[in-house]
Amino acid sequence: MTLLSIVDRIGEAPTAALLGLITGLCFGVAAQRSRFCLRAATVSFARGRWDDRVAVWLLTFSTAVVWVQAAEMLGLMRAADARMMAVPGSWSGAIIGGLLFGAGMVLARGCSGRLLVLAATGNLRSLVSGLIFAVVAQMTLAGLLSAPREVLAGLWITPGGRNTDLLTALNLPPMSGLFIGLALAGFALVLAHRNRIGAARLIFASGVGFAVALGWVLTFGLSQIAFDPVQVESATFTGPSAHSLMFVLDRNAVLEFDIGLVPGVFIGAFLAAWVTRELKFQGYEGAANMRRAIFGAALMGFGGMLAGGCAIGAGVTGGSIFVATAWCALFAMWIGAMATDWLIDQPSSRAATA
Repeated sequence: MTLLSIVDRIGEAPTAALLGLITGLCFGVAAQRSRFCLRAATVSFARGRWDDRVAVWLLTFSTAVVWVQAAEMLGLMRAADARMMAVPGSWSGAIIGGLLFGAGMVLARGCSGRLLVLAATGNLRSLVSGLIFAVVAQMTLAGLLSAPREVLAGLWITPGGRNTDLLTALNLPPMSGLFIGLALAGFALVLAHRNRIGAARLIFASGVGFAVALGWVLTFGLSQIAFDPVQVESATFTGPSAHSLMFVLDRNAVLEFDIGLVPGVFIGAFLAAWVTRELKFQGYEGAANMRRAIFGAALMGFGGMLAGGCAIGAGVTGGSIFVATAWCALFAMWIGAMATDWLIDQPSSRAATA
């Protein structure tokens, strides 16, 4: 069955949601089994440990770059058509939002994508934090927090009415993106070997990167045959979380890729946890941890929307097509997360062991 036949049978909007569901299922299974988490990787890095969590994150990121760049070389997608490349980017939003998001994911003990995966396994802390993240993201997109977001994002905008292609800005040839991805993947495999990570976990880690490429290819394919304009996009959780929330609250909301992505990730992670018998209800360990998680989720909601994407949306999806502000946001997330760990978690750990 071809993509065109699916569109003819169910329509463009339901097809977009179906493609989001497929992408989400792939992402959810792979993320749950690999235990992919940017927050865990940044904390390990901040504490001087190049452990399995750093290796898994780096392998996911690098394989996403490899898959996506290879897909573009094969004509299966065009990065120039991606929405995040075709609209103006915000350097100030990437820096400020990235710092806030990085701090928030350490406080909440997981980025937005990781919270969704954990919620599917029965983690009620992540479920509550994820709902707060979605509410604040929607407030930042079109509610009370939209005005400060617009002010901060407007401080420093990319020129020319488009985002900046990092490879073009550095005068690098088109194939350099693939070589960069391969080099990073090689380094990730060296780290994985040193940390004795099993083959299954490595396959699932690369599967997260594959899910990102799958989303790009599927939405690009739909854009080529759809009558109405279709956004070329892939996995991200700031906008989709807000859109999914509004979809269940607003009877006039329409189906789109985002609406399929979020439940797809939840279902995929749930099935993976169920098969491996890892479903387990977990709650907050105390009022202090609850306050910390809620505040962290709120920071991620505002920071992710300001930065133009979350740890997945900017850090992997945008990074895989070399959107310059996405790489900037990812760097800011690492800095914000490490600074928060240095200032809050490491002193607490030392005090607890003293």
